[in-house]
Amino acid sequence: MSDRTVAVLAGGLSHEREVSLRSGRRLAGALRANGVDVREWDVDSALLERLDTDRPDVVAVALHGGEGENGAVQQVLELLGIPFVGTPSGACRRAWDKPSVKAELVRAGLSTPEWVALPHSTFRELGARGVLDAIVERIGLPLVLKPDQGGSALGVQVVHSADDLPAAMVSTFAYADTVLAERFVTGTEVAVSVVHDGDEPRALPPVEVEVPSGFYDYTCRYTPGAATFHCPARLPQDVLRTLADTALDAHRLLGMRDISRMDAIVDSSGAVQVLEMNVSPGLTDTSLLPTAVAADGTDLATVYQALVERAATRQG
Repeated sequence: MSDRTVAVLAGGLSHEREVSLRSGRRLAGALRANGVDVREWDVDSALLERLDTDRPDVVAVALHGGEGENGAVQQVLELLGIPFVGTPSGACRRAWDKPSVKAELVRAGLSTPEWVALPHSTFRELGARGVLDAIVERIGLPLVLKPDQGGSALGVQVVHSADDLPAAMVSTFAYADTVLAERFVTGTEVAVSVVHDGDEPRALPPVEVEVPSGFYDYTCRYTPGAATFHCPARLPQDVLRTLADTALDAHRLLGMRDISRMDAIVDSSGAVQVLEMNVSPGLTDTSLLPTAVAADGTDLATVYQALVERAATRQG
C-alpha cells in the first residue's frame, strides 16, 4: 500500500479520447486494487482547479494523442511543479512529430523505412497528380500513408495501387495537415515497451502482433480477438536482443522517461525497422504494454507504483 495520492489523467479532446478513458480506468483500477489513493480526472477546463484544490503527490498521464502526447499537458504540470510519470514536455514535443523522429533515428544509425512528409499546401500549390507520381517513383508501392502526428493507427492507410492513392491521401489529410508516406515493409510486427522502474531503463519482452488482414489498424487494436499476440515474439534470440537494444537506444536518444513503446517491423533479413515511438503507451485490455508486463512476470500496478515513487522523489 502506498500513502501517495495519484491523479490519473485521461480523456481530453483528441481523436483518441475513448481509448484514453479506457486506459485511465484500467490504470486507476489497478492502482486502487493495490491500495493507492487515486483520483481519475478528465483533461478539461476544470483540471487546473482540481490540481490546485486537491493537489496530488504525483500525476500519471494516461492520455493518448493531442495535448497528452505533444507535451502541452506535461508543460502545464512542470509549470505547476507537480511531479508526473512520463516523458518531459520537450521530449514529448520531439517524439510527437513522426518525420522528425525518423530523421533522428537515421542520424543515430537506427533503421526506419524510407519516407517523405509533405503538407497539404504542397499538393494544392504544385498539383496533386505530379506530387503523387513523384512519391510513388521515390517510395514505390505498396506504401503506407500516416498523419505526421497522432496514434492508434487513426488515418493510416496501406496503398497498393497508384489509382487508390489520391482518395487515400484525402482520407489521411482528414487527421493532419501533413502526411507521411512511408515504404511498406513486410515482416513481423513487434512492439517493445521500455520501463524505468529500477536503476536503469529496461526493455520488456517484445510483443509480436499477428493480424489476419496483415494490417494492424484501429479496429484490430481495440477489438478483442481481432489480433493475436505472442509474447515474447517468435523470433530468434539474437533478433530479440536487437529489438531490446534498439528500443532502449531510441528511448534514450529521444529523451524519453519512465515508460515508452517502440513499434517496429523485423524484415525478412532480420533487421529491425523502427516505425514510431510512443510516449504514452495504451493500457487497455487489448493494448501491448500490459501484455508485455504480464509476460515479464509482474503487473501494471506494480510497474506504475514504482514509476510513481520515482516521479515523487525526482529532483528537478
